[in-house]
Amino acid sequence: MVECERPNGLGYELDAETNRQLTPKQVDTLSQDRVVGVALGHGFTLVVTDAGAVFSFGFSWDGALGHGSLESEVLPRRIEALAQTRRRFVAVAAGDYHAFALTEEGELYGWGDGGANGHGREECTPQRVAALISQRIKLVNARDGCSCVVTENGELFTWSGSSAKGNLGHEGPQGTPTRVAGLSGVEVAAVAIGWTHTLAADADGVVRAFGRRRNLGLGAPGSEDRAAVPTPTPIPTLRVRVLNSP
Repeated sequence: MVECERPNGLGYELDAETNRQLTPKQVDTLSQDRVVGVALGHGFTLVVTDAGAVFSFGFSWDGALGHGSLESEVLPRRIEALAQTRRRFVAVAAGDYHAFALTEEGELYGWGDGGANGHGREECTPQRVAALISQRIKLVNARDGCSCVVTENGELFTWSGSSAKGNLGHEGPQGTPTRVAGLSGVEVAAVAIGWTHTLAADADGVVRAFGRRRNLGLGAPGSEDRAAVPTPTPIPTLRVRVLNSP
């Protein structure tokens, strides 16, 4: 293990004099691996390879690197707790201080900040999210302290340690995955969750939005600039093409 005083999440040590890298540079530690997914947290990085291995590096806020401690890593280090599951991982996601890895069987593992990792408690080592064991997950997304997944049946679950912005689609905070009732009967095909709002698209390309009104694309907010739209609402002027993804 290589320790550093100023972890950078880049996968290599920076020049001591300049302390910066202004042009793209290959991460040599991963040069023999075919990377198929990357996720960025607050000062840390997750990588998943075509062989199904998950690596992390950077600052281990709240155990966000998944190595069982709060120690930082300069170079990419495989997450052994995930390797020991003997599962093939196909996607990763990260918020500010939490992270997820998704298996090809649709099993979700989470770790880091307890308000957002799906466990309701801080975890420095990846654990399968118990609230979703009965579900087969096809998509996972995270941002800041918020998280969401889409199941094989197209149901959307969201959660966060705190939410006063309506971006979860629920009343109040939800520390563990909770289905968005306002999307009942809608088969969600793609989703993106933000700090103040969430967008969910169905297979026909209809995009539904909820959260802070000013960010939803539902027209001029006027005096309701900072008001929340708690119920998923179609954006009338927008249609998207949903592509298949892990």
